Amino acid sequence: MVGDGHRPAGKPLRDAQDEAGVPPGFWTGQGLAALGLAAGDVVTERQAELLLGEGRHPDADRIERERLEEGKSPEKARRATVLGRPIEHNKSPKTEKAKERSPWLAMDLTFRAPATAHIAWALGDDVIRRVLELCQDIARDKTLAWLEESVAEIRWGSGGKHRKPVKDGLVVAVFRHYESRAGKPLLHDHAVISIRARRPDNKGTWGNWSADSMLEHIVVADTLFTLYFMEEVSARLGWAWEPREVTPGRRPVVEIAGIDQRLIGWQSTRRQQIADALPILVADYEEAHGHSPGERAAKALDRQAADRTRPPKRKVPRSLSELRDDWRKSAIRAFGACTVYRLAERARAAAAAVWARVRPVVDIALAAVDITAVVYVMRGAFKRHHLLAEARRHLAHLLRGRPHEPGLDEQIVQTAIDDYTRPAGQTMMTADLRALYPNDIEDQAVIRPLTRARSAPRYNKARLAAGALTARVHAVRRSQRLGSRSLPHTVAVPTGPPPRSRRDRGEARAGRAVRKAGQDQEQMTDVATVEESRRVIEAAAARMAAKLQDGIRDRAVAHGPRPQPAPPHTQQPGIQSAPGPDTPTGGVR
Repeated sequence: MVGDGHRPAGKPLRDAQDEAGVPPGFWTGQGLAALGLAAGDVVTERQAELLLGEGRHPDADRIERERLEEGKSPEKARRATVLGRPIEHNKSPKTEKAKERSPWLAMDLTFRAPATAHIAWALGDDVIRRVLELCQDIARDKTLAWLEESVAEIRWGSGGKHRKPVKDGLVVAVFRHYESRAGKPLLHDHAVISIRARRPDNKGTWGNWSADSMLEHIVVADTLFTLYFMEEVSARLGWAWEPREVTPGRRPVVEIAGIDQRLIGWQSTRRQQIADALPILVADYEEAHGHSPGERAAKALDRQAADRTRPPKRKVPRSLSELRDDWRKSAIRAFGACTVYRLAERARAAAAAVWARVRPVVDIALAAVDITAVVYVMRGAFKRHHLLAEARRHLAHLLRGRPHEPGLDEQIVQTAIDDYTRPAGQTMMTADLRALYPNDIEDQAVIRPLTRARSAPRYNKARLAAGALTARVHAVRRSQRLGSRSLPHTVAVPTGPPPRSRRDRGEARAGRAVRKAGQDQEQMTDVATVEESRRVIEAAAARMAAKLQDGIRDRAVAHGPRPQPAPPHTQQPGIQSAPGPDTPTGGVR
């Protein structure tokens, strides 16, 4: 609630937030009306303590006081303020495994944009800063609305066997922070979601929404937030996005095109601290296990390095204006004033180049093949939300910030499930390789060898498989287009008059063969038929040329030879020409 600073004992919350340079938190969510709150209301310290710390109504003090005035006992008056099951239930000796259970009353979701967005927000002018903050607000609110409508479900009964969508929505407290622990720009929001929600009944009963459903869709929500943020930035600032490979063999991330990549290293000092500490942990792992860490172990070591290098929270408060001045001076010292002050200009120029070469066209069938191949190689067996997350990544990399039609990601996922997957258990599915590769012969067997190549990074294998399948789809489509298209060079022979002598009957039969060949060409696209028709046409043309030469010779015999003028500059062999007035004096001898 006070950022990354420390709040002195006895200092009011609002004063501590002012000194820390962070704005006060505010309430949002569709479930506020059930608690008498409104979107945008400031989160007070007492409200957060009651709802997020005790699971009680944020106005519990007033409710409890009214119940006591009505003559209720203190226990009943307090029970009237509890939303759902009291947290004292977890501490009761009658509760199974009471010592291992602790009340869990909220979930903190952190919304943060790509690194280049933080750089532009920190180093740009006030107009760019306000626009990027607005884009953050819109993308965050849309993502939370999707979680409320499509993911959040409430559970009750033994083992949570009853599950239905929440009645009113979620109650969320949002707190905005401006910097990382290393003191670098990091615009991000903490959305603290209360676990309390109402059941879909007429009694207004309160309970807990399903945490496992929410945790399953965290990555899906992250990809949706990134997609919305990219679209808002491109629509309001005219910037485009391009992929950037952070770690070889891992998924690339999207960044604003045209922003100097050196600024990412300047902003991400924590990444360098983690990279410096990682070799020691890797060496200890190899010594203990006798082999290099795999992909899962490498991620665990990366988290350990992050925990060991985590710096303490800043104790000296600074306002946002002071932070921005310091960041701008630091970037100018490191990379020059031109890099900082021409940041927006270069982003607009790079966007024009991106839009010129990238076509924002989404092919649902190709996208379904792509995400199925990637998720299958990455996971083997998967669920619908894994496909949905990959579909949103696909749209982000394909559209580069262009808006997508609502529901397009769901259409891609449904196409992938219907055409290219098969069940792999009660809740899991996997890729249907026969549907992806109907003729799985040696020169087409692509996916199976990739799944057995343990040395290659998993995402590289996934992209190779997706590329091979996409190429196959293009080849099938190309062959279908060629098979359904009429011949571009169809020969049509016009019908001539009937032959007037027996000598012309052979030519008439040849003409009928040519006409029939022309009609067959209009109906058939077989290569052998086309070749046969070509031979027939050439034979008929040769016979017609021979007949023409015979006619010329017959006329020459009947009428006698006609003198033909000799071409200039030439001489017939064996004839000596005499000079005359028309004889040229020069030429080739």
